[in-house]
Formats: sequence, C-alpha cells, structure tokens
Amino acid sequence: MSLADTVTTAARNAWALTFGDGIEAPEPTPSTVLSEAPHRLLSRYDGAAADAEAVLLVPPLAAPAFCFDLRPDLSLARFLLEVGRAPYLVDYGDITFDDRRMGFETWIDDILPEAIRQVSADRGGRPVDLVGWSIGGVLELLTAAADPTLPIRSITAVGAPLSYDHMIGVRELRRLTRLDGGRTATAAIRAVGGVSAQLTRFAYRATAWDREIKRPFFIASNLADTATLARMETIDRFQNSLPGYPGRFYNQLWGRFMLNNDIGKGVVQLGERRIALADVNVPVLLVGGPNDVITAAAAVKHGLKTLTGAPEVRYETAPGSHLGILTARETTWTYLDKFLRDLA
Repeated sequence: MSLADTVTTAARNAWALTFGDGIEAPEPTPSTVLSEAPHRLLSRYDGAAADAEAVLLVPPLAAPAFCFDLRPDLSLARFLLEVGRAPYLVDYGDITFDDRRMGFETWIDDILPEAIRQVSADRGGRPVDLVGWSIGGVLELLTAAADPTLPIRSITAVGAPLSYDHMIGVRELRRLTRLDGGRTATAAIRAVGGVSAQLTRFAYRATAWDREIKRPFFIASNLADTATLARMETIDRFQNSLPGYPGRFYNQLWGRFMLNNDIGKGVVQLGERRIALADVNVPVLLVGGPNDVITAAAAVKHGLKTLTGAPEVRYETAPGSHLGILTARETTWTYLDKFLRDLA
C-alpha cells in the first residue's frame, strides 16, 4: 500500500472509530426463530441439511448469546454448518431487576430442558449434542444430571468452572468472608436484585486490564490496519453487551459454588435437592485454557474426577483468553468436530 493509501485508510478508520458507525458492521449468521418467550428465544441457524445432527449452543448468563457468532471468522455456529451440523441457539436475553427470583433451577428444570426437547423434535426426535461455554457448560451438565431421560447425545463444556477451589481469587474471597460467613455480600446482592450488567462489564474488563491500558497505543499503531481494528471492535461490542445475573442465581453461585464448592465436590445442593454430576450418562468433552484468567484450566480438568457416570470424558486444552478458547478454530473447534464424529 502506498503512503497516500495508508494515510487515506488511517484517516477513514479514525473517523469511523471517533464519529462514524464503526469499522465494520456486525454480520450475524442467518437464522430462523423457532420459538420466542422471555429468556428462552430459540433459533436455528440456516443452511443445514435435513438429516444433519443437531447441536444446541448454550451460552452463560453474563455473556451475550452472540458469543458463538462474533463475526464470520470467529463463529462457532458457521463452523458447525461447514462441517455438516445443524446448530441451534438458546438466548436468555437481558436480565433485569424483575428477574431477581430466577435461580439455577430456572435453567436446569425449565429453560434448557424445554430447548433440548424442542431441538430434538425439530430434528425428528433425534438426540441433541450440547455445547456450552463458561457457566453455560455447568448449566448443561447439571441439566443432564437432573434428568437423564432428556434426549441428549453428548455434552461439550468449554471453559466451564467445575471446581471453585481452582478458580483464581476464590480462596482469597473465602478468607474475607470468614468474618460473617458471606452474609453481607448475600444481603447486598439480594437488596439490589442481582449483579448489574454494568458491574459484569467492569469485572470482565478488569480481567484484561492490560488490554484496556494499551488500547490507545494499539489503535494508533494499527490505524491503517482495518482488519485488526475490526477484530478489536468485535471484542468491544461483546464486552459492551454483557448482561447481568439475577439475584437468586448469583446468591446460589456465591454460596453453593464459590464458598462451598458444591460443583467441585460433585453434588450441588439447591434447597432440599441434590444434583450429582455422576448422574451425567452421556459422553463429555471438556476444554480448558492454560492462559484463561477467568476459569483456570485445572477447574475445567477437575470434571475428570466428578463425571464418573459418563461413558467417556475427554479433556483438551486450547490457547487464549476465556473468550479466546471458545473461538479457537485449530484447537477447540477441531476437538469438537472430532469428538462429534467419533460418536457416530
């Protein structure tokens, strides 16, 4: 590129980032809505063959559902279409104060089982492969454990925290809560009805503080590199769309998972009910990230000890951040494709 072209491109990108509509408009994979209700929008991505096996994508709560379809080259949904699968997506939408009474049970007993049954029915009654990211992976495993009769063929959990003893910073939090057993934090979350989207976004950015500090220099250094700025913009769009947690859900996460590590012990106590990971009776693929500062790889690998009822549990690793391991074509996506092919 000539100097004149470089200057022109840099000026155009500077205008787009500062005053315009951005470098690159979102380009979501075309999809069809199958059903729509609060916190359970179910869509099927277009283009799959009629006999393609179904894959239901299960997002976590504090992330937008488009995490599986960030952009054409960072889209797990498009990859699944490319390899002959029929991807579906369940979208929980925004979480508000009115949703403060929603807890783990809402997803385990209602939202996810309903989505699984609908997807199976849309594929002529065939069982469904589940792929979840972060806490979405925990939710799908607990859903399968709570009802082994659901039409599930396999489960893939990417960056799923399956032991909070291995999570960064949790041991320090536990020491801080010994004075009151965590009651102050629980009361505060209950009072405000949950964890707001703004707090979720701040916390996520804090895990990549160096990126935020270097951002001005990064933009200046890449002002003529439209492709690099477009990828940066994609991550910004993702971070700016993070929703929050309902109060009841986060209090359960705080008390049963962070403080008591139920999930690491293999049995989650929800009121009088006990859900054991050992009751998962389908093959499982776990993917952890050695460089993931949100869910340590050891927290994912711990599932090898608790998923004792699964006929097979594979554990693989992928490079990158918490989001990066979800978009890792050469590792995570390749593991998933092989795992699903081996089931046939």
